[in-house]
Amino acid sequence: MANAAQTDSVSTARWGVAAALWGVSWPLGWFMGGESGALLPAIWPSIVALGVVYLTRQALLGLVAGAIAGAIILTNGQPWAAFLSLMGDYFAPHFTNEWKMSAVAFTLLLGGFAAVLERSGGLEYFLRRYLLRGGESPTRLQAGAAGLGLVCFFDGLANSVLVGRLVSPLADRHGVSRVKLAYIADSTSSAVACVAFLSTWIAYQLSMIRDGFAQIGEEANPYAWFLRSLPYNYYCWFTLLLVGLVIFRQFNPGPIGTYERAAREKVGQGDAVAETSTATSGGLILCVIGLATLFFSLLIGLYGFGLPSAEGDAAAYFPITADKLTAAFGSQAGAFVLVFGGVMASVSALVLFPVSGRSYAKGARAYGQGVKHLLAPVMILVGAWMLSSTLSSLGTGKLLGDLVGQWAPLSLIPVLIFLFGAVISFSTGTSWGTMGILMPLAIPLIANHPGAAGIDLTPFYAAAVGAVFSGAVFGDHCSPISDTTIVSAISCDVSPHDHVRTQLPFALLSALTAALVGFLPVGFGTSPWIGLLLGALVLIGATFLWPVRRVGA
Repeated sequence: MANAAQTDSVSTARWGVAAALWGVSWPLGWFMGGESGALLPAIWPSIVALGVVYLTRQALLGLVAGAIAGAIILTNGQPWAAFLSLMGDYFAPHFTNEWKMSAVAFTLLLGGFAAVLERSGGLEYFLRRYLLRGGESPTRLQAGAAGLGLVCFFDGLANSVLVGRLVSPLADRHGVSRVKLAYIADSTSSAVACVAFLSTWIAYQLSMIRDGFAQIGEEANPYAWFLRSLPYNYYCWFTLLLVGLVIFRQFNPGPIGTYERAAREKVGQGDAVAETSTATSGGLILCVIGLATLFFSLLIGLYGFGLPSAEGDAAAYFPITADKLTAAFGSQAGAFVLVFGGVMASVSALVLFPVSGRSYAKGARAYGQGVKHLLAPVMILVGAWMLSSTLSSLGTGKLLGDLVGQWAPLSLIPVLIFLFGAVISFSTGTSWGTMGILMPLAIPLIANHPGAAGIDLTPFYAAAVGAVFSGAVFGDHCSPISDTTIVSAISCDVSPHDHVRTQLPFALLSALTAALVGFLPVGFGTSPWIGLLLGALVLIGATFLWPVRRVGA
């Protein structure tokens, strides 16, 4: 009873501090709202957003609180004017923007689509029929879990649930610790979704990229920048590589080795019921056709609708050339094509759902639950747009660029963005919230840096985008308050505390490698591919040189 009262008291105090932090916006608006070029009012919305997210664990509340703080400052602390400005200038306009509404629609459509694939049982059938064939060794089970995580690239949270729910019942019989499975499930969730060009993350990521460049007055092609940023997304790639090394090198640093040795001693004590499954090949057929429909709908749609958009209605589709592909994929048709692909994939999955041995009603119910599951992330997306708009009006990016340029050279900006993002995401537990706070600052920070004059900023922009995504995924991967961390632990039947402390050594190794071998060198002009190669060598070397007592396979 005393502990509950103490917890309530701490919670009340945190909300009180958050409210006080937001309340400071009023005197700032009264006394400094009209001062052009003042730093504190310009960065205050970001401070409010970060503080409220940290104190309340509510990403949406933090982003909206930051946007309100910005509106208050911009209207010199006038309540009614702040409300009208917030609604008229920073909320309503987003709902008339074709690209942003397409991002919302695609996210919801893909949420329903992913839920139908999961409910069909096709992924479970794929795991049992193909990934676990050829033996029952601990290495085989871990590799099967990682393989399923890669296949479930379309949604990070669903990935964690599926891998944990399907594989953990087999863990004891195969001699694999539940904390090791939780690590594999967590590491192949957000990291995979973040680099997949078709996932429930992609619309949000593209929207953040688009808004980041809008801060500097550029109408950027977000898909092109997303693709450019992929080789710079060091943390995600190193995390995925480390999973493979952990499995096949039996690399168990820190406390996870103790759990693995205990699991080996309990081989054969698993629940035999775990082998029972109602999954059929029909569900796998549905998954394959559904994913193929999504992929080809987007590919054909981008070319079919994008080429006339880029070159005019008289454009000739054939012969297909590299120039035509570049023009089509760089066109403004992407907004429509996202929705087109999402609708086609959803229809194909629902129409084929009965081949999995389940009724249309169950498929429709699963689809509705999937859409409902992504309503909260979509609201976070809108909150991020609102905050981004207020920061643009305050000129925050230019002021930060001028300030940082006085003490940090341009070459250090990529690694600083990554480190700052990692701290934010670990403290708040939200990857999407971190992107919403940091992306509107990262691009202008580079564009307005004193050292940016007269040089090609393309690699710096790409590195900045990759650094924001990497930093955001770090916290989503290992923060004790992250939803994927908690879900991965629960789905594998381990406590979140045990999951965090056994996973943290791996996450820190990937993050340290990303910072020192990836983001730091690219700031000095090194190719991102060299960073990926060197990072891979560092991680491989760590599995050979680290003094770890290995557990037999």
